[in-house]
Amino acid sequence: MAEETANQARSEGNQDALERERVSVRAISYSLLKHIPDLVESCQATAVFVYVDAMDEQIKPDFSSMRARVFCVTKDLPSDKDLSEEGIHYLRVPDVPLTRMGQVKIAVFLALSKGLIHQGDRIVFLTGLATSRTLDTIIVTEVGREYEIFASGVDLTTSPRVLPEVIEKVVDIASELGSEGREGRPVGAMFVVGDTDRVIPLTRQLLLNPFRGYPPGERNILDYSLEETVKELATLDGAFIVRGDGVIETCGAYIRTASQEEFELPRGLGARHHAAAAITAVTDSIAVTVSESTGSVTIFHKGRIVTEIQKPRSSAQRPRLRRTKPKKRDDSD
Repeated sequence: MAEETANQARSEGNQDALERERVSVRAISYSLLKHIPDLVESCQATAVFVYVDAMDEQIKPDFSSMRARVFCVTKDLPSDKDLSEEGIHYLRVPDVPLTRMGQVKIAVFLALSKGLIHQGDRIVFLTGLATSRTLDTIIVTEVGREYEIFASGVDLTTSPRVLPEVIEKVVDIASELGSEGREGRPVGAMFVVGDTDRVIPLTRQLLLNPFRGYPPGERNILDYSLEETVKELATLDGAFIVRGDGVIETCGAYIRTASQEEFELPRGLGARHHAAAAITAVTDSIAVTVSESTGSVTIFHKGRIVTEIQKPRSSAQRPRLRRTKPKKRDDSD
């Protein structure tokens, strides 16, 4: 009897502690949301991004006083009724684990690809972790000024024939491959989107084209039923070549163009990244790569890295520090 009483007391104590933590976490989010309008005005920001998945369900923010465009960033889009809310834009990011900076990078990239924001816009980004249900980080930046978030001098609107939803889908698939791999194994991949009339002559097939002969409607990357096929074919060598409207022309393509000297890439990047930089330097395409060794997703345009979304590293996967020689990076990345 005494043991049951003690267990009950411990259970009640744990519940009280959890409730106090929830109240504390909620207070942080309330405080940040309260001061966002003043911050927007003082910074003369033109757009506000809020990672709503990190908000407690009891928090009902009022964005009506914002003197800027408001973007709600989420992994699950709300109902059509909510989407019609005046002055609010919704951006869906891939449903994979993302760091706080990863949330910022991918949301800014998607907003740029859709023409919702532009180079030089000053933005405020309020983010946090969905697991903790708290908004705890504010980032104020000018689009294109800080290379860590988005490269300067890159204008995605120069590829009008590439549908924004196609770029969004490719980034979705690439992010899932980088996060999950394929059947538990890491996978490297490359997608080249747009300007296929100039891209295809600069490629050579490494294998028979599995998409050849199929009607365009049956090989469009926007078709949800094709997603698993694309992920399975990503395990093969070579790149996917995708039209701006989403139709997959081929996969297993070898990029034959040489890298341009004027576009230097960070050291440690392998053949896949250099091929992505090269093909986007000589065509009006966008390339998305997945690193087999790190799971990072890198986006290229005009021969440059537009942005890189790194895969979060869990504590269980963090390697121990050892006094050994650094391992040479696989050139296939």
